[in-house]
Amino acid sequence: MKRFSFLVAGVAGVLAASAATAGTLEDVRAKGFIQCGVSQGLPGFSNADDDGKWTGLDVDMCRAVAAAVFGDANAVKFSPLSAKQRFTALSSGEVDILSRNTTWTMTRDTQLGLNFAGVNYYDGQGMMVPKALGVNSATELDGANICTNTGTTTELNITDYFRANGMSFNLVAFEKADEVVAAYDAGRCDVYTTDRSGLAAQRGKLTNPDDHVVLSEIISKEPLGPVVRQGDDNWFNIVRWSLNAMINAEEMGISSENVNAMTYNKISPAEARFIGKEGKFGAELGLADDWAYQIIRQVGNYGESYERNVGPDTPLKLARGVNALWSQGGILYAAPIR
Repeated sequence: MKRFSFLVAGVAGVLAASAATAGTLEDVRAKGFIQCGVSQGLPGFSNADDDGKWTGLDVDMCRAVAAAVFGDANAVKFSPLSAKQRFTALSSGEVDILSRNTTWTMTRDTQLGLNFAGVNYYDGQGMMVPKALGVNSATELDGANICTNTGTTTELNITDYFRANGMSFNLVAFEKADEVVAAYDAGRCDVYTTDRSGLAAQRGKLTNPDDHVVLSEIISKEPLGPVVRQGDDNWFNIVRWSLNAMINAEEMGISSENVNAMTYNKISPAEARFIGKEGKFGAELGLADDWAYQIIRQVGNYGESYERNVGPDTPLKLARGVNALWSQGGILYAAPIR
């Protein structure tokens, strides 16, 4: 707890000391791109290939904002950040958006000078163990060595879980995710704990992925989403409505495959507002009226991004579950554009 308190104080200090800017929208326009803080490599969410091309659900979030602001989804530069570095990088202005599988918590929302613009993946913390351990439930892990990342909610959650169940454990924590994977793969710990999506992503990096199993217990709520600095409502609105546009587009059946045809065909009033043919919904954000059209044309709707990056046909094989639209049994529900 002392270390987390220090982190909060440190980030708040950086925020207070950081130079005020005219506004993030004006700043990114002046430099011609958005600087996006992402993970140091989490397949499905933010990961670079051998050619340095970034892909993932969190990467698409940044590309969506770039499409809205510049009409160019490629007007983004990515900054790989550790969990320890991420909030300071955002508060100091090193990045314009943090889109790095970051959990929305009350402490982060109220004490770090940051705002969460929404949730682009609803997750929960899980635990992976070697099958050879013969464990079927997390309640059988008394005295286990547990590997995880420093500076994350996972440390606090695992402490709460073991305390609540009257069990002891030994935490083995690392700053970089790949260090956690390597330690677990080398047998330095009995358990690897992080968000269940992270376990699905990192499992593929193990020497023998099929030799490991994710236990059924989900020990926390982990709503993950993009984060911006407090004090810039216009930039906050741009990021929030870029995410809302992707979710609304899926609900309305607007995709990267049909959005161009909709420009010319007969469309409903809601569709006309969405693609910028009716009303002035761009001006209220300081953007062109076709900002949502540009997001869908270049990046796609939320469902397209999900299926492309983490869905059942990807190595992560994650079913939509609670991340489905509210009308399809999930909890995704975006405010309307009108």
